[in-house]
Amino acid sequence: MSSHVHVVGVGMIPFAKPGASAPYHEMGAEAARRALSDAGLDYGMVEQAYVGYVYGDSTCGQRALYPVGMSGIPIVNVNNNCSTGSTALYLARQAIASGAADCVLALGFEQMKPGALGSVYTDRPSAFGEFDAAADKLVDAAGIPLALRYFGGAGLSHMHKHGTPLSSFAKVRAKASRHAVNNPLALFRKEVTADDVMNDQVIWPGVMTRLMACPPTCGGAAAILVSEKFAARHGLRQDVRIAAQAMTTDTPSTFGAADMMQLVGYDMSRVAADKVYEAAGVGPEDIDVVELHDCFAHNELITYEALGLCPEGGAARFIDDGDNTYGGRIVTNPSGGLLSKGHPLGATGLAQCYELTRQLRGTAERTQVDGARLALQHNLGLGGACVVTLYERV
Repeated sequence: MSSHVHVVGVGMIPFAKPGASAPYHEMGAEAARRALSDAGLDYGMVEQAYVGYVYGDSTCGQRALYPVGMSGIPIVNVNNNCSTGSTALYLARQAIASGAADCVLALGFEQMKPGALGSVYTDRPSAFGEFDAAADKLVDAAGIPLALRYFGGAGLSHMHKHGTPLSSFAKVRAKASRHAVNNPLALFRKEVTADDVMNDQVIWPGVMTRLMACPPTCGGAAAILVSEKFAARHGLRQDVRIAAQAMTTDTPSTFGAADMMQLVGYDMSRVAADKVYEAAGVGPEDIDVVELHDCFAHNELITYEALGLCPEGGAARFIDDGDNTYGGRIVTNPSGGLLSKGHPLGATGLAQCYELTRQLRGTAERTQVDGARLALQHNLGLGGACVVTLYERV
């Protein structure tokens, strides 16, 4: 893999509640324009585009990009559940690393409806058939919406294995709120305490309160990736590059382990992270800042361990010691994460890229992690796919 793919432009629009955003194509076009402006490039320089969204008809990518420019380039529409945005990023990086292109746009957007996620196509088998059957066997949670059952069940598994208290998840959510106060693009910017989270509406007794779940959100984000020679030829910035990237899908352990943590992708995350560390010749102890997939506080906690940020069973202590925030070992989700920033599925992976690129440039303003040199991104989709990306300040 060529390590010399540079992120030269990023763009993101403020995330909004369903019904309060512009339509998807306007959000997508605006995010793309912001990334192009940040890079100092015209759309005519872009050779390929990968556009991610989960809820929408085919060729929504064209609908979003045609107002930006109709240059006839390949536009590939991407759908990989909640890892859609980083899958678009993965394909864009791969196009440059392979020599197929020198300047590629990765764009993600989502226009969502209120409420829990559900199937759109009810006249055919769901992609989650096997997952749902496994969850039904492993967790007795009738009436709990599926996404909550998956990730709440994974948190419950961690509680049973390691004695993790419910308050640990509340502390993760409180930390997210403290970070989001400093992010003008986040949806929820009100600080809450761990007690506030514990005392919020109970949606699964002993397992989850409402504040431990991320909200459905609308938004858009984009990144411009270029080869080293393209950056040099056009006098573009070369201060942030992708040092390594890996994408994984499920393995037999997902179902075979009879463990909710595995069903929601613990091994996918662990294997992808290990591949990235090996390719870059670094370890988790070298990472300064992480944006990871905290669709629920429970997933953030188990992902600390999957990414090697702390030992297995060590997440509660990692949280209690403050090692997941400013002044600790590794600042996780300085943006406020999905819990506070919101989770517009197709845009999430590129919003993580936006935050980490600005961290490495030193332009993240009030969310800035001092001296950030290595930044790790983790984006997970059930069904399943996980993308882990390591960015390096050059």
